[in-house]
Amino acid sequence: MADNATLTHDDVRAIADLARLQLSDEEVAKYAEQLSAILHDFQKLQAVDTSHIDPIASVLPLKSVMREDTPLPALKPEDAVSNAPDSDDDQFRVKAVLDGDGSA
Repeated sequence: MADNATLTHDDVRAIADLARLQLSDEEVAKYAEQLSAILHDFQKLQAVDTSHIDPIASVLPLKSVMREDTPLPALKPEDAVSNAPDSDDDQFRVKAVLDGDGSA
């Protein structure tokens, strides 16, 4: 790289090659400019003194969003199939998925 925040066209082509991307010359020029701007912004962020800030794993409060796994009574068979498009004797009826000879 030319300097820490500027990507050359060769740098962009090398990155594109690693990502298996085929870029036109116009795209290479465009991405060199855009990626250089992004790298420049990251350099600004790295210059910020964060030594007085404790490291954290997440900015969100540490609490479980999962509910308790409380068993409930099972559905009655007739309730389970009540909205089925086709049923017989409290069982779901579906179209056959295998041929008659047993092969898939």
